[in-house]
Amino acid sequence: MIFGAHVIVYSKDATADRAFLQEILGLPAVDAGQGWLIFALPPAEVAVHPAQESVGHELYFMCDDLNVELSELGEKGVRCSDVEEARWGSVARIRLPSGGEVGLYQPRTKPITPTAGPSTGF
Repeated sequence: MIFGAHVIVYSKDATADRAFLQEILGLPAVDAGQGWLIFALPPAEVAVHPAQESVGHELYFMCDDLNVELSELGEKGVRCSDVEEARWGSVARIRLPSGGEVGLYQPRTKPITPTAGPSTGF
């Protein structure tokens, strides 16, 4: 039985991006050893989009009110893109300290509620 997912974000400055996830976004973490942090994520979902070739993967955080989240991130000095309207919701990009980006979006549909699985320790 699948009980969760593990997402990997590749970074040119993993230390700075880990601090961002923990200190700015407030994600709880456990130390897997030698400062290697593993972060708990809010409930998640996965979508598979068609492509001509494999182009990598993307990470989007979901929120109830995108404008409020962007305002709070801006107050913390986080650079964010303008909001774009998509068929599936309102979306913006958050700049990580390493220069990479993750998405932040307010979905038009209600998030999927997963069935309970084994505890991950978070």
